[in-house]
Amino acid sequence: MPASAAKSDLSSNPMEREVVLARIFSAPRELVFKAWTDPSHTRQWWGPRYWTNPVCEMDVRVGGGWRIVMRSPDGGDYPCGGVYVEIAPPERLVFTNIAMDLDGNHLAEGVTTVVLTEHAGQTELTLITRMVGLAPFAPRMLAGMEAGWTQSLERLTGHVEGGAPEREIVVTRLVDAPRELVFAAWTDAGNISRWWGPRGFTTTTYEMDVRPGGRWRHTMHGPDGTDYENHVVYREVAPPERIVYDHVSDPVFQSIVTFDELDGRTKLTLRMVFEAAKERAWVVEKHGAIEGAEQTLARLGELLHRS
Repeated sequence: MPASAAKSDLSSNPMEREVVLARIFSAPRELVFKAWTDPSHTRQWWGPRYWTNPVCEMDVRVGGGWRIVMRSPDGGDYPCGGVYVEIAPPERLVFTNIAMDLDGNHLAEGVTTVVLTEHAGQTELTLITRMVGLAPFAPRMLAGMEAGWTQSLERLTGHVEGGAPEREIVVTRLVDAPRELVFAAWTDAGNISRWWGPRGFTTTTYEMDVRPGGRWRHTMHGPDGTDYENHVVYREVAPPERIVYDHVSDPVFQSIVTFDELDGRTKLTLRMVFEAAKERAWVVEKHGAIEGAEQTLARLGELLHRS
């Protein structure tokens, strides 16, 4: 069970802030260190809850730079980055931390230190981050530092402790079509209504605006006549590689869809992440969600194979 502690320095100067967080992970420190230094890992947990990271670039060497573009649930982009100052695997990582606007202007600057200590196969993490505001509205940003970093470390816990599979449904399928065509099938209202849903279902789409913050409202009609209303909000759209969206109607979950090219074919991966393991269990046991997802992707593959 992870343990955590936090200390926040609310100095009299609203343009300065220091936050100290401690947490124990049930994971080896080599894995925890890798989660901080491998962009394929970092992009999965960095940032507050429900945020995504469409850009995650790291040149992990002293003097090397890092850059992450964080995307909020409402579709806004928030770039940040810096330079690595100290790297001592798997014990210590120090980097500058700069919050920027979309034009590259610095809004706040600081330094973050991550210290990892091994304890009988577990890892104690201590994070010390200091920031100085540079923009008039920086105090509002600095006031949210503790909450933002706390949620990031909560997401890191799920990532390194392997707890995420208990909350996830992951389905993959190799589709005999180029990924541009497969991606288009997910983003065109006329196409998606031809294959979306398990066998025997039909789908009526009322609104489909495939962009960050855009919405997809549709009704799935079951073979027994039952209607299932669905409301989706897109968080990340990166043609033809990746789509992230939140299913905001009941049941609530986030879907990450990736499209990987394999010799003219497409490896399609659908990952559905629920807020709790019990919610995943409910849709699997009561509604056959895994089989339904498998059938849905099979229908897509059959449609594109005939095209």
